[in-house]
Amino acid sequence: MLNQKRICVVLPAYNAAATLEETWKDIPEDIVDDILLVDDASTDETLTVAKRLGIETHFHEANRGYGANQKTCYRLALEKQADIVVLLHPDYQYTPKLITAMCSMLAYGVYDVVLGSRILGQGALQGGMPFYKYVANRILTFAQNILVDRKHTEYHTGYRAYTRTVLEKIPYHKNSEDFVFDNQLLVQVIANGFNIGEVSCPTRYAESSSSINFPRSLKYGVGCMWTSFRYFLHRIKLIKYPMVMPDA
Repeated sequence: MLNQKRICVVLPAYNAAATLEETWKDIPEDIVDDILLVDDASTDETLTVAKRLGIETHFHEANRGYGANQKTCYRLALEKQADIVVLLHPDYQYTPKLITAMCSMLAYGVYDVVLGSRILGQGALQGGMPFYKYVANRILTFAQNILVDRKHTEYHTGYRAYTRTVLEKIPYHKNSEDFVFDNQLLVQVIANGFNIGEVSCPTRYAESSSSINFPRSLKYGVGCMWTSFRYFLHRIKLIKYPMVMPDA
């Protein structure tokens, strides 16, 4: 615990057998109270590895998508009475060693949400992020900062920590069940006036790292821009920004 806050790390897993143990070993056990893994119908040995490590494991009988996985993760974490919930990919792309720093910023009331930014600092390209993904990330983030009137370095990181208050207020369960879920939730955080902090996060790209193909990447990019554009229309008072963000 930090400042008497219960901390839960959630692992949204899909075919993470090769990297799960490495990720799990780096989670700081001195402050983390619970670790939950939700398996989205993996076709490898993810469940077997998780059970061997003693991780509390839940699973979807059919593949439902990245957003659906997170919905289950957050529901279970809140049922565990978590005060802080950390989203950590079990593919070891993001270092778990930053959990203490990220949770400290929430536990002591400095921020409501903390993002592990691969762009802040020099970590992205050095860590092997493909150049085209880096360029796409920068373009999307630049455009979204204009639309939502913020100055964040990255909207597309999968490494995040939320306070319980944020997850209880935002109806994330009504958002997309695909990859744009992350972006919808982040814009909802902004729309509700929560404070967002960032920490510089080195990244590690490998063959085992999470990735989506070009058509889904394109769909994701369009969905991100549509999400931010709707909030822009709300800012200029043309529409009332909806709490629920349907798919693009």
